[in-house]
This record gives sequence, C-alpha cells and structure tokens, in this order.
Amino acid sequence: MFTISISNHSSSGFVLTGLTGLEVDDLWVSIPLSIIYAMVFLGNCMVLHVIRTEPSLHEPMFYFLAMLALTDLSMGLSTVHTVLGVLWRFIQEVSLDSCIAQSYFIHSLSLMESSVLLAMSFDRYIAICNPLRYSSILTNDNIVKIGVMILCRSFFLIPPVIIRLKFLNYCRPHVLSHSFCLHQDLIQMACSDIRFNNIYALALVISTLLLDAVLILISYVMILHTVLAIASREERMKSLQTCVSHICAVLVFYIPIIGLTMVHRFGKHLSPLVHVFMGNIYILFPPLMNPIIYSIKTQQIRRRIQRLFYLKGT
Repeated sequence: MFTISISNHSSSGFVLTGLTGLEVDDLWVSIPLSIIYAMVFLGNCMVLHVIRTEPSLHEPMFYFLAMLALTDLSMGLSTVHTVLGVLWRFIQEVSLDSCIAQSYFIHSLSLMESSVLLAMSFDRYIAICNPLRYSSILTNDNIVKIGVMILCRSFFLIPPVIIRLKFLNYCRPHVLSHSFCLHQDLIQMACSDIRFNNIYALALVISTLLLDAVLILISYVMILHTVLAIASREERMKSLQTCVSHICAVLVFYIPIIGLTMVHRFGKHLSPLVHVFMGNIYILFPPLMNPIIYSIKTQQIRRRIQRLFYLKGT
C-alpha cells in the first residue's frame, strides 16, 4: 500500500500494509471491517454481560466462556487502531516500540485463547467422563487457579523472544506484511543473528499451541469413547451436543493460525493481498465467530439474550 526506502536504523518507522493495489477502495473496504469490529465488541460484551447478570450461568463452563470472550475482546482492542487506521489513512507507519508492544499483545492473546480452549476441553471431559466429581474438581477456587495459570502462561512466556526484537538491527525495507505487527514479520527484516528468536519461537509454538491442540484432541477421543459406551442414543446425542460449540470454537481458532503460518512459510511468492487477507482472518475470525457460535448453540445463553432483547422491546 505504501513504499518506504531501506533504512539502517532500527528505530525508524515500520510501514503498515493495507490492501495493496486497491488504495482507492480503502475507505469502502473500511466499512465492512468497521462493522466486523463493532460486531466483535458488541458480541463479546453481550456474552460477558449475560454471564455476569444471569445467576444460572455462574458455572465453570460459562466462567471459561467469559475468559474466552474477554480474550477475544482484548484481541480486537489491540488491533483496531492500526487495521482501521491504515484504511482510514490516519496511520501509515508505527514506531519499533509500538510494533513490539502490539506483537506482544497479539501473540500473548493467541496463546491465552489456546489455553482457554484447552481448559474448556478439560471442563467437557470432566462433565462427560467423570460427572459425579465435576462439582468437586471444578470448584470456584480451582477455576481461579486455572485462570491465573492461563494468565501467567500467556504473558510470561512471550517476553524473552519479544524483548529481543528491541535490540535487533533492521536493515531491510521496513514494510510489514499486515496492518498490524507480528514477531515473524519483524525478524524477516532483521540483519542481526535471529537464531535465538527462531529456536525459542519454534519451541514455544510446540510446547503451547501444538501441545494444546494434541491435548484437546486426546480429550475428545476420551469423550467419544465414553459417549459411545452410553446405551441410550438420546443420551449420546445430548452429551455430544454440549461439545459442539467448543469444537466449533477450536476450529475457528486453529484453522486461521494454520493458514497464516502456511502463508508466511510457503507463500512469499503470493500476492500481498493474500497475506493481508489471511492476517485479518487470523485476528478477526475467532473474536467474531465465538459469540455467534455460543449464542446459537448454547441454549442458556440464547434464551437469556432473547429475554434481554424482549425486555428492551417492551
């Protein structure tokens, strides 16, 4: 979208990439993106409000859902100013410090979302495979401990690789692949030794995102094994129905991450539009879809929202 000359100073600005080649349509494209961001904020705030105000939803499953909604809301807040700023032409570039801060929050929130989804799969596993001990295992104290562990895991594992970005020399063109900052984008511009960043980032992905995905898969294998042992077909369907929303949330989180990773790893020859599109899918699709999924598939939330709008309409 913009061009910038090669700079040898790591402190110079980094150019954000909008819709390359479609600059004249930026303001028009900003309209649907603004609507999507509005839906992200309103949808997740609605879920949080419903869970907070409805006593019947004060259960472990919905506490984890509130964590998920808060994470999605934070992801929207951390990217809205650059994504829409580029399209509205308020922002063309960001400083290194701002870019590092944004990449920290984006990666930390992605790790948090993965951790929350893992906790939700544990909740479903206990509810279906060990229902008699559900209330004794997932007590309020244990949920608070899980929440603290998720926060520590998400925000304390990222700094070593993010902080080092401050001390790299960026001698390649300072043009980002997206309208927001990512670690993998910044290290591609560096001329310094980035072996630590590459090794640490790979180890982090394997020990968190990949491990979470494997554990979620194992939990559902065990859930399926338990469900298939239930004699009643009606009870089997009822048990599986409680997992549908979570399975959808897992898919809408991991599929964009895999897609963006493939584009960064193998798509250097692709149009910049593909990178921008996949980047926006990565940061917007889960926060947009999760409130919709849980509002449609979770009966308690759906009824509470319907009642809320009914009361407002009378």
